[in-house]
Amino acid sequence: MIGFEIHARQRAVSKEIVEKFRKVPVANVSDCMSRMTAGGARLRPMHDGHPLAGPALTVRTRPGDNLLVHKALSLAQPGDVIVVDAGGDLTNAIIGEIMTTYAESRGIAGIIINGAIRDCGTIRRSAFPVYAAGVTHRGPYKDGPGEINCVVALDGMTIAPGDLILGDDDGLLAVPYDQAEAIYQAAAAKHDVETKMLADIAAGTLDTSWVDARLKALGCSGVQA
Repeated sequence: MIGFEIHARQRAVSKEIVEKFRKVPVANVSDCMSRMTAGGARLRPMHDGHPLAGPALTVRTRPGDNLLVHKALSLAQPGDVIVVDAGGDLTNAIIGEIMTTYAESRGIAGIIINGAIRDCGTIRRSAFPVYAAGVTHRGPYKDGPGEINCVVALDGMTIAPGDLILGDDDGLLAVPYDQAEAIYQAAAAKHDVETKMLADIAAGTLDTSWVDARLKALGCSGVQA
């Protein structure tokens, strides 16, 4: 039936890839993806800030309805990140304490809701990663329709089932399945450079000559060496 579709996920990033990315800040990964990809500034961590990494199990649901989210919780494998596109609507919460507690008990890595949650006090004190666009006490309906393991888009960030999902205090990022290793290599190198810069700052040896060189190259007058 159109609107009610549950697909099998055909692929997912490996546990090895997930573990490697845990060591790299989301901002470094974003820089290495040309700063063109983001999950939207509205999607903020609602938990205690514990970082998120894992393969996506995607859900598209009618705004305010969580029937297919319940089904996704039963289908997800340990380590999966459930990514729910609920249209960004904040009228009704899609999940709350009961569903997040159940998800954590099953070893799910985290939940992303392009919509609202409730029981935010409990979730805020928890290390279980939850990202959402807002909070409301009004609960969800359970009528459908919805789809599982389809391509979704959150503020222009396209997510296919099995893509790598990353999250930290700066927000969310999806790394395409077939580009994950190349992006990791670039992001790890970027992180090494920034780690050295921080060490140079602490030692008082940071080289900032590149700023004047850049200004001169752009034709800025009055640049002093």
